[in-house]
Amino acid sequence: MKEVEVLVEVFSEKSDALNSLKKFNFVGEKKVLDIYFHNENDSKLQPKNGHLTECFRLRKRDNHAYIAYKTDYFKEDKWAYSDELETEVNDFETTLQIIFKLGLKKLVEINNTKHTFLTDKYEIILEEVEELGLFLEVERLAIEENENINEVKKEIMSFINSLEIKTSTELNAGKPELMLNNNYD
Repeated sequence: MKEVEVLVEVFSEKSDALNSLKKFNFVGEKKVLDIYFHNENDSKLQPKNGHLTECFRLRKRDNHAYIAYKTDYFKEDKWAYSDELETEVNDFETTLQIIFKLGLKKLVEINNTKHTFLTDKYEIILEEVEELGLFLEVERLAIEENENINEVKKEIMSFINSLEIKTSTELNAGKPELMLNNNYD
């Protein structure tokens, strides 16, 4: 599934950001653990020039576990969109052991708390990410295959600017890359 989203750092206080988002449909607050893996013998799952072009993730959200494989696409060295395949698995710990038995190793682990809101057009997530800070991720729902990705991203950024939340410009990186590099602007 094509995923087009914009990630920005939030400079407003968390309470102010949440207050700005309360006009939207609040879905809930969830603690999420994401573990990204790499294979030392396969360059596909290795960072390249500070980017993860493909990644394998195990996610724990509430009492549910999911595995995902993402392929990121870049335009002029900036992230454009991802194709993501995700499915639920029964048991987080057993899945983690299977992944290790397959020879994969932890690349980065991300603990966060997600406050999720929905509109007809967007999924809006205010995220508190341990060791990184406060972020806003806005994903446009229902992307058509022939839509211009740059136009969609401009539309999302315009929406973010309308929220009256102080943010950075688009980070053009995911949280795993930010965690690995820990030197974003």
